[in-house]
Amino acid sequence: MSNILIIGGSSGIGLSTTELLINKNEQVYATFNQSENKIKGASYFKLDVNQEEWDLSTLPEVIDGLVYCPGKINLKPFARLKADDFLEDYKLQVIGAIKAIQSVLPKLKKSNSASIVLFSTVAVQTGFSFHSIVSSSKGAIEGLTRALAAELSPSIRVNCIAPSITDTPLAGNLLNTPEKKESNAQRHPLKKVGEAKDIANAVAFLLSQESSWMTGQIMHIDGGLSNLRV
Repeated sequence: MSNILIIGGSSGIGLSTTELLINKNEQVYATFNQSENKIKGASYFKLDVNQEEWDLSTLPEVIDGLVYCPGKINLKPFARLKADDFLEDYKLQVIGAIKAIQSVLPKLKKSNSASIVLFSTVAVQTGFSFHSIVSSSKGAIEGLTRALAAELSPSIRVNCIAPSITDTPLAGNLLNTPEKKESNAQRHPLKKVGEAKDIANAVAFLLSQESSWMTGQIMHIDGGLSNLRV
């Protein structure tokens, strides 16, 4: 049994990942902020990732896996954005991930097979209009993934998942009608929108020993959108 910490484990991909890992008999410690959805068997505690000091006193001495899930999808024309909009997003998506890693790094180093999983987006490598904020932040996450994978190897593996649009509360405004959902599905070669469980399965793989020879990788779980034109 491994000890897994999921930052943002009460909604969307984080919630689905928590459920999957509990079903695999892992010990999951999951945080929530506003949402209080809870999976039976997981140990939840409240955490605002924007606060300066994090109370992680409930965690065990050894953490085998860390998953950082919090994010935003702020899609606006570049001309309407201010520098503070980019800064706010960067604090949540990048600084939050950095805080999480630094906070539990000593516990990860005590593991025999530690793994960190971060999240990017298909929009980093495939340019989309109105995605300047999210692409900027997630581009930084991809750089952080590779840098930390080099620095922390061989004891800690660091990988990143870059999904396309996924049917979660985070993407609710983009998928809140059948017409929007179908339109987004048709953009993908597989002609469907991703589900939270699709990403959760990839997270579980990256946390497990089945991916023990993988680090510094950006996995595109995106219905083929990043590489295929059909």
